[in-house]
Amino acid sequence: MYSVVEENYLKALLSLANSDDEVSINELSKRLKIKMPTVNSMMKRFVEKELIIYESYKPVKMTALGKREAAMVVRKHRLTEMFLVEKMDFNWEEVHEIAEQIEHIKSPLFFEKMDALLGYPKFDPHGSPIPDKNGEVTETAYVSLSHCDPQEEVTLKAVADSSEGFLRFLNGRSMLLGDQIRVVAKEPFDGSMQVEIKGKSTEMFSQLICDKLMVEKAK
Repeated sequence: MYSVVEENYLKALLSLANSDDEVSINELSKRLKIKMPTVNSMMKRFVEKELIIYESYKPVKMTALGKREAAMVVRKHRLTEMFLVEKMDFNWEEVHEIAEQIEHIKSPLFFEKMDALLGYPKFDPHGSPIPDKNGEVTETAYVSLSHCDPQEEVTLKAVADSSEGFLRFLNGRSMLLGDQIRVVAKEPFDGSMQVEIKGKSTEMFSQLICDKLMVEKAK
């Protein structure tokens, strides 16, 4: 069992981990908005629980146990978001804060029942993969829209930013996961793109927006 604070640290570690499962303490401190001495103290506690490997002045490295326990917190969060959208008719921009509270419920059976009621979904309402009960995650081959070329046709599969503001921005343009997008033109100077959505509306998106739209290219 982990405290709410410990679970939040685990989620942040998993989110920030690079391909070698390493995380900068400075980046962790910034992400959580917690002072470095407090973060260092928690990392020492995590070493005792075998969640990380930690040496002073070096990045921490998540252990297999640490990654699995972090994935379990993420699983609870994303399952909850899916339940709120699918079963309670919440909009996708309304679920994050509620899921932040529910994810700390300790009962595995509660989330197993939720998973079953949903039909064992692989992804949450924002297109992020939901770890299974063993902490395993479905691999995806998505790229950001920024990496696409003019005249490419792609499918919107996920968003890299699930903040309320960004999702409301997409709502205002009637954009949903599964929408077909065609890159009409790309501005070399600033990376902005003119795109056609569902063969109907045309929008001009900044590179910042395009970076957050995760798409699947046609095979």
